[in-house]
Amino acid sequence: MKPAWETLKILAEPTRLRILALLREEELSVAELQEALGMSQSRISSQLALLRQAELVSDRREGKRSYYSYQAALPAPEEALIAAAVRSVAQSPERAEDRENLERVLQNRRKIAEDYFNLIAGRLGKNYCPGRSWEGIGHMLLHFVPKVVVADLGAGEGMISQLIARQAETVYCVDNSPKMVEVGKSLAETNQLENLQYLLGDLEDAPLPDASVDIALLSQALHHAQHPEKAIAEAYRIARSGGRIVILDLKEHTFEKARELYADTWLGFSEKTLHAWLKNAGFENVTVSVVSREAEEPNFETLLATGVKR
Repeated sequence: MKPAWETLKILAEPTRLRILALLREEELSVAELQEALGMSQSRISSQLALLRQAELVSDRREGKRSYYSYQAALPAPEEALIAAAVRSVAQSPERAEDRENLERVLQNRRKIAEDYFNLIAGRLGKNYCPGRSWEGIGHMLLHFVPKVVVADLGAGEGMISQLIARQAETVYCVDNSPKMVEVGKSLAETNQLENLQYLLGDLEDAPLPDASVDIALLSQALHHAQHPEKAIAEAYRIARSGGRIVILDLKEHTFEKARELYADTWLGFSEKTLHAWLKNAGFENVTVSVVSREAEEPNFETLLATGVKR
């Protein structure tokens, strides 16, 4: 710990003491300190350099801005000296003005954020927002997934299953492409996902026992099935009582080139058709709704369909 007189020398300069008093209340940028103290940048910066050298404040960079904060966990004697010095000037006109200015600075901070969100209210989900990616949201939501057994029917490489397996009890990936199964197994091994199993098989004839899974998932797979209604019936067979079917697939469209570009067998499905197939298979509490629409042509829309096996 430095000698007490060194700290006293630092505190003897009024500007440094006023800066310390402000930083004990809030982390501030150099510009915000200028506004709060009504001083030039050069004067404030020179005093901050001395405070940092004395290890009474710390700084961090955020883009082009530098933010300063009161040093955490100072030795008790040093902290007591600073606290006493700040109290000694608490009733001075300068400190009263500094506190008023600090409140105005903080109000301006809040107003900038408030103005931004007022501007985009009603459009937040439609505008670009840094960090607001579906991938990131998906990772977050996975932490709400209970320890369930999942069958990903028509899984492909199992991109979704790779995520789900980090939280679920067991995930079975079923696909009729030997190459997809091979790649998927390699990914599972690389990511050390021992509860992720790849099975070669058809989504219309899944290699799983009756009533063996909690969730039967068909994500953008149903439009590749020869008989989609049969695939839904198969999902019902392997679902346990209380289990669910979850389908993400394209809404009915007229983009014929999808057949050659993506090997699609069906050009999506209507909400009415999916609803009827789930009900016919025996699922209850069936819901079908549009959850997304692509901005670029051919403006594919995605349906989310769910149901529960009683």
